[in-house]
Amino acid sequence: MTNTALALVLFIAWTLALLVLMEAIRCWLVLSKQVPANGFRPDNDNLAPFMQRLARAHLNCLEGLPVFGGLMVVALLLSKGAVTDGLALWLVAARVVQSTIHLASLGVVAVNARFAAFAVQIAIAIYWVWKLLA
Repeated sequence: MTNTALALVLFIAWTLALLVLMEAIRCWLVLSKQVPANGFRPDNDNLAPFMQRLARAHLNCLEGLPVFGGLMVVALLLSKGAVTDGLALWLVAARVVQSTIHLASLGVVAVNARFAAFAVQIAIAIYWVWKLLA
């Protein structure tokens, strides 16, 4: 498996892991009768701050998948994996860092660190677009 294919699977797996975590906590909240089964909002804004951050971290992954994942798919389809292979795992690492910081805190330092991790992903994507179009 190429780094690009592995990174795509890892990006999807990370997105899925955040979803599974959120749904496991929601199940516990229902089973412990803290929230009725129909009492959840998509953004978890009626739940604890961690759950709100978890919903947003998951949504960030879903929002990024068409861009970052799409570029990896294009590279694979065009047999240009060499363009993305070198930075693909770095992109996923930056995504995991971004999500982890998001789950941990909304403090100023955390938000700045989270943005730096996102900026790494944007820079990689811009580079990939430039190289794929060349």
